Amino acid sequence: MIERYTLPEMGNLWSEENKLRTWLKVEVEAARAMAKHKIIPQASFKIIEKKANFDLKRVKKIEQEINHDLIAFLTSVAEFVGEDACYIHFGMTSSDVLDTSLSLTMKRAGEIIDKKTAAAISEIKKLCKKYKMTPCIGRTHGVHGEPTTLGLKFAVWYTELTRARKRFKDAIEMISVGMISGAVGNFANLDPKIEAAVCKKLKLKPAEVSTQVIQRDRHAHFITEIALLGSSLEKFATEIRNLQRTEIGELSEGFAKGQKGSSAMPHKKNPITAERISGISRTLRGYALSAMENIALWHERDIAHSSVERIIIPDATILVDYALEKFIGLLKGLVVDEKRMLENIYYRGGVVFSQRVLLKLTGPIGSREKAYRLVQKNAMKAVSGGGNFRELLKTDKEVTKHLSEKEIDGCFDLKYYTRNVDKIFKRIFRQ
Repeated sequence: MIERYTLPEMGNLWSEENKLRTWLKVEVEAARAMAKHKIIPQASFKIIEKKANFDLKRVKKIEQEINHDLIAFLTSVAEFVGEDACYIHFGMTSSDVLDTSLSLTMKRAGEIIDKKTAAAISEIKKLCKKYKMTPCIGRTHGVHGEPTTLGLKFAVWYTELTRARKRFKDAIEMISVGMISGAVGNFANLDPKIEAAVCKKLKLKPAEVSTQVIQRDRHAHFITEIALLGSSLEKFATEIRNLQRTEIGELSEGFAKGQKGSSAMPHKKNPITAERISGISRTLRGYALSAMENIALWHERDIAHSSVERIIIPDATILVDYALEKFIGLLKGLVVDEKRMLENIYYRGGVVFSQRVLLKLTGPIGSREKAYRLVQKNAMKAVSGGGNFRELLKTDKEVTKHLSEKEIDGCFDLKYYTRNVDKIFKRIFRQ
């Protein structure tokens, strides 16, 4: 991933140095377990444990000659260890190291992502409570529907991101498995107790059964949950982008002192962070498809998945980590224009209260259809610029025959749209 979207902690996790350091950890733990079970000499393990190291530049140079990254790594390690290096990687195959190390790194990456997801949920919860009763217009098809509250809008985000976090934690659990099972996964040269001991040390679980690789449905699950998490972030970002439009103006991103919005138009304040999150999410969904393509490998293994994973797994975790960081900052700096929200609710004299008028009229008129036509006539006139909806109702003799001015005014009271909000919040937050 390009440096622009790479944060230090996650970037360091996927560095070449850390990758080989993780390989070394797996190799040393395997040697430890083998020494304990008298498969290799205890004295040789002590030397391995003390001397095992590698030189990254040397590994790269060897790889250029032999065209195999793990063997190049083992050759460099052997140069540090000496003759006892013959007991490193004893009875193992490359994927024992590669896949177990990958699982360990994905688990760590998942923990970073989960921590930030929890932080984003916490920020949304604050917004839920702060704006619990703040009226705003609810829109369907992009058109004004009925009043709701901004707190309820945020509550939808809160519950959705909570679900995303739960699913992602399941994906972390699913990928937290290792294998030390040999060339085709049948433990021909090593007992399963070696695998169990290594996995215990690394805080992984042994895969129930493996071929020469850990099965890629696990990895696809992990990347797909990242894509789903990113898609939810895009949904929230898209809402902010829409509500920042000049014609709406209800929410907007914070704008730092000295920030510039356009090279040509000095008046611009653009939702650039939300737009960046949207773009990142599109990339993540593409990675999910690639991860699914990796599931179908030939027989006990091939390496068609390898080149794909070298790109998509580091990139997906780096990108969603960055998107979450930006989303948290966006939430903390979010600008809410409550005055504009009220203005939008009462646009054209409050046509969005038409259902309240309809319900009030239906009984006295005795026909919902007749009441609907009467309310619709006045609402459409107001929408087309023919007057103020509330005033049009008060001057319509067919309406005033059944409703007093006081009753008409009562239909425009926002309390109807907030009276059950507390009940919803208690259901969500168990208050």
